[in-house]
Amino acid sequence: MARRLDVAASLLALYISYAAAHDHHDELTEEQANAPVDTILWLHIFLQAAVWGVLFPVGMVLGLSRSRWHVPLQSAGFALTAAGYVLGHSHKGRAFPPGAHGKTANVLFVPMALQLLIGVYLKLHIHEQTLRPWAVRLHGVVGKSYPILAWVQMLFGAIAFGGYCRGGNLGQCLAHYIMGSGFIAYGTIMAIMLLVGEAWVRRSGRSPDWWDAWVITVWGIVNTFTEHRGSSWSVKDMQHTILGILWWAGGILGIFLSRNNQRSVVPSIIIILTGWAMSDHAQALMLSTKVHALFGYTLMSAGIARIIEVCFVAPKYTQDVVEGDTHSEHTLDGSREYPPAASHHPMRAFRHLPPFLLVSSGLLFMSATDEELHFVNDHGMDHVTYILIMFSIAFIMYTLIITLINLYATSGRNAAAASPGEGAIELTQRNKWYAPVPAGDIEPAHHVIGDDDD
Repeated sequence: MARRLDVAASLLALYISYAAAHDHHDELTEEQANAPVDTILWLHIFLQAAVWGVLFPVGMVLGLSRSRWHVPLQSAGFALTAAGYVLGHSHKGRAFPPGAHGKTANVLFVPMALQLLIGVYLKLHIHEQTLRPWAVRLHGVVGKSYPILAWVQMLFGAIAFGGYCRGGNLGQCLAHYIMGSGFIAYGTIMAIMLLVGEAWVRRSGRSPDWWDAWVITVWGIVNTFTEHRGSSWSVKDMQHTILGILWWAGGILGIFLSRNNQRSVVPSIIIILTGWAMSDHAQALMLSTKVHALFGYTLMSAGIARIIEVCFVAPKYTQDVVEGDTHSEHTLDGSREYPPAASHHPMRAFRHLPPFLLVSSGLLFMSATDEELHFVNDHGMDHVTYILIMFSIAFIMYTLIITLINLYATSGRNAAAASPGEGAIELTQRNKWYAPVPAGDIEPAHHVIGDDDD
């Protein structure tokens, strides 16, 4: 154990020494800014993308499922991050001005060091009844923050590499990257609910649309008061502000209609209207107009697919017929089977469409800033090629998302309960919350994972 602490201290010392020794470039000459990217910098980019984009998320999932591979993978991630950090401070060739990417890299030492030290402490198995339970909770919170930290840092890296978001372009970057990331997060959460979260939704007593409506309402309030600056109103100011009003106005209706665990199509209607507004958003470049148009169409398609899912495909979270205590509107009865939740049900394939379209629309919006599209236009790329590149990335990203979800459902403590014969993600176990005494012979209860003991 002392050896592990020595290794951790050595890694931290290595980080600090390289951070202090690295030369930052406050002002760049044209030669420095346009110099070729050397091999060391390319190694830094690909290594850190692999570690933070794949290895750490996999390690986090294995930690959630209590897999024995969690510690080896996270340890390898720490070591490779150290190597990537050294590469990032050792490259020659193209130089970059100070920015958020470099500063955030130093800030990331805090959660990394905290996670490493807590992990070593937990391996000691001391203070079992006092400090250890709190350390376990803190370890989990920090670990779950890794995908968010990784996403932000990789965005900062792409911005630094392209030289974007400086001067008057910062506001547009914030709008596109924050909202685009929000759509990707929305699609990711929707995929989690689809694959492993239905049991949690049932026992929460709230339908997914209730949560959707609350997020839309809060974001609409923020958007209403942050999109306009100065005394004069531009067309874009008016459009963005009215979108904020649309979101909180529709969100309030969605909250009301989704009460008592009911499904609602209002969040989907808001998504459709937002997509329509974006598809007709006036732009300076024809390339930008076409990219924004397809972003809007993709978002509209996501909303339409969500309406179809809610009305015809998704399982119900309440019962239509009032028949005894089991069928009360306010009873979270998980003892019944819901055919669409079965992994082999053909309708389940359709339910991947809304989250995938949301991920795609988020990537399209993030790739539609003026600086990015001017770069594409200057290099002679047409909108068809550019859009297909974004959809290719969306396919890869959604594959990673559902792979991580499937890994959680089939690894660690969930492995024994998975259904290898059918390749199913659901677990089969008895509901611990509520199950009435059966009146006759019934099949065993089935539900998705997530209903296990905390």
